[in-house]
Amino acid sequence: MDHIDRIPLFRTEAAAFEKAVRRAYDRGAPVPQVPSCPGWTVTDLVRHLGGVHRYVAHVLRERLMAPPDPADPADLALPAIPDAPEALTDWFAQGARELAELFRELGPDTPVWTWSAERTSGFWLRMQLIELAVHRWDAESATGTPGPLDPVVAVDAVTQTVDVMAPARRTWKQAPPGTGERYRFRRTDGPESWTVLFSGDRVLRETGSTAPAAVEAAGPASDLALFLWRRVPPAALHVTGDTGLLPHWFTLVPPV
Repeated sequence: MDHIDRIPLFRTEAAAFEKAVRRAYDRGAPVPQVPSCPGWTVTDLVRHLGGVHRYVAHVLRERLMAPPDPADPADLALPAIPDAPEALTDWFAQGARELAELFRELGPDTPVWTWSAERTSGFWLRMQLIELAVHRWDAESATGTPGPLDPVVAVDAVTQTVDVMAPARRTWKQAPPGTGERYRFRRTDGPESWTVLFSGDRVLRETGSTAPAAVEAAGPASDLALFLWRRVPPAALHVTGDTGLLPHWFTLVPPV
């Protein structure tokens, strides 16, 4: 999926998140809890995502090549976050619109700091589209049954998790070394599959591999992505092989 294709998907997910938040607030007090984010209310979710959008927008706008200090308001120059539900929702929507416009203006190849080895504006759009889609799912789950991730976004999310997020999280959290665990995630609503081998400190995606996997988890792309983001349990997938090894993924790839 190209940068130009991700921008309308980002706008669509932002609108769906806003709609879910307004629906939650329309129920009145108390503000609903977010079942998939233990300890968080919808307000916490809006504050988090709106803050992330402004953080990324600051990096992009200033073309930063080093991370700003999130503990220093002067470094980020962030305005106060509103408390009232309607004003807070408008605050989120404004931030999402401004970020989408920055992605459009900069294109995919503007050099900026990221937490990854890929230091481009395109990396931020890919990552923020995935995070926005997952948090839209979170917001919808606060008041009802959430809709699945767009299949194109879900495929992107699985690939990004395996190729980028898994190695990063292992480094950040000092995960135990892999001992040859081989996982396969197989999409049932499309042709894709992902085979992942943990070897020492390395996370290796074996493209096109037909080697036996210790465990295979199969399901729609949305369910695979949501499992890897710890939103749905292993029971949401069709698991074969060593079923007890599937939860071990989150030991090898610790959540952040």
